Amino acid sequence: MKLYRVWAVARKEFIHIMRDPRSLGMAIVIPMLLLVLFGYALTLDVDNVPVVVWDQSNTQASREFVSRFDGSHYFSIRAYAYNYREVEHAIDSGTALAALIVPVDFADQLVAGQEVPVQMIVDGSDANTATIAMGYARVVAFIFSQQIAVGEVQRMGGKALAVPIEVRPRVWFNADMESRNYIIPGLIAVIMMVIAALLTSLTVAREWESGTMEQLISTPVRGPELILGKLLPYFAIGMLDVLLAVLMGEFIFQVPLRGNVALLFGMAAIFLAGSLSLGILISIVTKSQLLASQLAMVLTFLPSFLLSGFMYAIDNMPRPLQIITHLIPARYFVALLKGIYLKGIGLEVMAMEAVLLALFGVVVMAVANVKFKKKVAT
Repeated sequence: MKLYRVWAVARKEFIHIMRDPRSLGMAIVIPMLLLVLFGYALTLDVDNVPVVVWDQSNTQASREFVSRFDGSHYFSIRAYAYNYREVEHAIDSGTALAALIVPVDFADQLVAGQEVPVQMIVDGSDANTATIAMGYARVVAFIFSQQIAVGEVQRMGGKALAVPIEVRPRVWFNADMESRNYIIPGLIAVIMMVIAALLTSLTVAREWESGTMEQLISTPVRGPELILGKLLPYFAIGMLDVLLAVLMGEFIFQVPLRGNVALLFGMAAIFLAGSLSLGILISIVTKSQLLASQLAMVLTFLPSFLLSGFMYAIDNMPRPLQIITHLIPARYFVALLKGIYLKGIGLEVMAMEAVLLALFGVVVMAVANVKFKKKVAT
């Protein structure tokens, strides 16, 4: 392999990128735009659940109970109803996600020391939010009930109740339980995978369609030199994208970066090399820009988004899909990014992910070199 030949091909590709602002925009602007859009749009936090209240009791005790929901940042009382029809209309119209219905004899049953049934109606069309909202409601009701019970015992002159078991939870790595802290690192991996494959999927196919591949074939440039030369410009742009994404995560989304920055960029370089090689392989096989771009999107975006562990836990997937995820390189890069960002761990823990990521890049690069034939197709 002659380095000057590689540089000649890389220089040619650089000139083409600079002359085509659309390619440059796709390479730099689109990843940043996607990061901003997905970073703000994708969230698993459930706060300020809109609630409609029908307080049939309308007593001091019922108002205090309702105030516990209003005072929690998990719920937001949007309206008050006076019958089931108004409750149903609030949920159907989307004004409220849940309805809290306090019975008429709420205060009387509390004074009598009886168990008071309070109805909580939740819109189950969003199952995830509904499940979390019901959990929040149970916690609010439990705390209120516990305070009532303790107050009743003290009023009767008894000793303060001691809780036999006290759980003191402590959250590591994401103390505030903010979803963006683990969404942003995974999002960087998904966007880099898609953009890298899309960009290089057009390179070889463009040469065939424009008729310049015959000229390249007639030169002494060998196949590996041509492939490497075409990869280098996009590799440089990809690393620039990684730098911008890391800076955006730090200063726009305030995502903590606890690990080694050099390790992060090293793993990103390995991942980019594999992703770019996949795009080159697609371009070599299809020889059509339209088909290559479509195939690149199918082979990168959907698997990376759904099967990498970025949004959905792999352990919760059916066993056949869990096996398939081992073929998705974004799975290993997502795990590496989350480990570096949130846990601050290194290769002493994630060596296997790094090895498998590097293996993917080597295999795809080797297959691309085998598939590329330096001859005019007949």
